[in-house]
Amino acid sequence: MNTSNIALDGWRDLKIDGFMNHIGPLLRSMLPNEKNTYGLQTQEQHKNHIGLVHGGVLTSLLDQAIAITAWNVADRQPTVTVQMDTRFLGAAKAGDFLEVRAKIRQATRSFIFVDADITCGDKAIASASAVMKISTKSGPKQ
Repeated sequence: MNTSNIALDGWRDLKIDGFMNHIGPLLRSMLPNEKNTYGLQTQEQHKNHIGLVHGGVLTSLLDQAIAITAWNVADRQPTVTVQMDTRFLGAAKAGDFLEVRAKIRQATRSFIFVDADITCGDKAIASASAVMKISTKSGPKQ
């Protein structure tokens, strides 16, 4: 499903520094019942040598949606990915609008278990299950 002319009403840009800034803009659904739903309008730079959206784009999109969802559940404490298992279920082409939905499977004091799915319209593209560690440190100081 190529949705390059999709109306992005109901979506807003998330301002994310670092690596995801090179892939995005990452969008967040503004619908109340889609709190953990994110979107990416793919373009030519997202494709691999055979014209499909690169698997690295898909895994990065999954990881970012999972991380934001875990971060929110952890009361905005930093979280880091300990493990992420990804399954590629279909293909997307440059120009497709991808939606990723994340949901918490379980949360403990130290770990958060999250599942996420990428779809393009009603077509499954990829899914992932991840273990996120709640970190007490926000990273190295410079």
